[in-house]
Amino acid sequence: MIEQIRLRDLGVIASATLPIGKGFTAITGETGAGKTMVVTGLGLLLGQRADSGAVRSGAEQASVDGVWIVPETGDVAERVRDAGGDIEPVGGGDAELYLGRTLSSEGRSRATVGGRTAPAGVLADLADHLVVVHGQSDQLRLKSAAAQRDALDRFGGSAVSGPLAEYRTVYEAWRAAASELETLTTEQETRAREAAELRAAIATIEAVDPAPDEDVELAQRAERLANAEELRRAAVTAHAALSSDDDQPDAQLLLGEARRELERAASSDETLRAHAATLEELGYRVADVAAELSSYLADLDETGPHELVLVEERRAAIGDLVRTHGSLAEALTVLSTGSARLVELDDDSDRIERLTAEQERLRADLDAAAAALTDARRAAAERLGAAVTDELRHLALPDATLVVSVDDAPETTTGRDDVTIMLAPHPGATPRPVARGASGGELSRVMLAIEVVIAATDPVPTFVFDEVDAGIGGAAAIEVGRRLAKLAENSQVIAVTHLAQVAAFANNHLTVVKANDGSVTASSVRALSGDERAAEMARLLSGMTDSSVALDHARELLALGAES
Repeated sequence: MIEQIRLRDLGVIASATLPIGKGFTAITGETGAGKTMVVTGLGLLLGQRADSGAVRSGAEQASVDGVWIVPETGDVAERVRDAGGDIEPVGGGDAELYLGRTLSSEGRSRATVGGRTAPAGVLADLADHLVVVHGQSDQLRLKSAAAQRDALDRFGGSAVSGPLAEYRTVYEAWRAAASELETLTTEQETRAREAAELRAAIATIEAVDPAPDEDVELAQRAERLANAEELRRAAVTAHAALSSDDDQPDAQLLLGEARRELERAASSDETLRAHAATLEELGYRVADVAAELSSYLADLDETGPHELVLVEERRAAIGDLVRTHGSLAEALTVLSTGSARLVELDDDSDRIERLTAEQERLRADLDAAAAALTDARRAAAERLGAAVTDELRHLALPDATLVVSVDDAPETTTGRDDVTIMLAPHPGATPRPVARGASGGELSRVMLAIEVVIAATDPVPTFVFDEVDAGIGGAAAIEVGRRLAKLAENSQVIAVTHLAQVAAFANNHLTVVKANDGSVTASSVRALSGDERAAEMARLLSGMTDSSVALDHARELLALGAES
């Protein structure tokens, strides 16, 4: 429920605060006073497209702020918190939700949800849970087949939503199976070629049987083999210097002599004992290096030119894999994952057979789901037609009959039904689609009657009607007001109207008055009661606020509204 809306620099409105509250709020005012700006501002709060032309002339930006009373838990609260905002608990399980929208004269807009900046799309998402807005454009929308189907589905409630959900589930599964089957069928040659190429690639890789990083290891080994003679000379020279096999002095011999000399002199000076120990350690390390060089030379002796040839042949085979796949790692990946892909590709024929069977099964399920949805809609259509026909009798269309037909239509995600709302304005007349046969006034009343009926099964927190009374007057207008009041028994109703017969039934009457300079200031939007309300009603009736006849008529209408 909307508690309050504040507008600033929007259209002709410089500043205005509208207290809304429960029940039925009527908003009236002179032509051009900015009544419709209330609906425009509300549209901005509900995420509608921002038009910089709505910014008041001379102002840098327009702003709209709204306070809603919403349940402390539920979809709205969850969506607000998901957007980073919050709500303020007020007790009784309710909370206040603050929404805001600013619009610059340059066309930029900014939205706030629960005190936090958020995309305008969040406002649009919340709108579906907060308000239903009806204007003259919505009457035109009622002429669309989609809007008529949606109206029927809303009225049908769970009796329709259940079969619709089942139909959509089967429909999506059927589409997925059909899409995959089409892909397999149309790309069968391509997939067969991929399987052949993959099979050949796997065979080649398996024949080489490479190890991870083998290309790097082979490169290092080839480098060693190519320089074997130089390596041998260096190792022989170093080994001879460390451990000579003839009588020539070597490092081990010299280190031993030095150690022994220090040990003999250490009895006179203990300092030399530590150096002797170091030389002993060096002797061990030199012996180890000499042994390792001996093993290294033995290994070199075992290799020869023939091994280099084998290494280069291996490098060539692995190089072919690297050139084909980009790297040895990629080749190994093909080997590890290719088998599973090959199984999938080789299974195409069986997969096509299974998908064909599955598609046939899903088609049968879809036929059944579509038939169940059609049956549910036709049952709901009969009830909706009867209920709206009864409601039209209360809207000064006593002889009108509303018929909702459900006919076969091309298959879509919403079913196989074409829903058409038709109106027979008097007995004996052939029902004609409201899209072609209803006048503006009749369309307004049909739309209101549908909302009153649907509200009983699919309640909406707030309804906003922008001149829903266009094209009607007299007794019909009185009945429109009466039905808006009835709708307000379960939902908040806000109606921008130019008819006293409608405003008379409101429990909250706001008027918008232009100042002498043509603007609307904060003091120019106020709640009316008593004589002020009677004067505004008289103005709506006759254009004069001091006509005794008009005042008497206004008071009579107010009394009628109070009795209802």
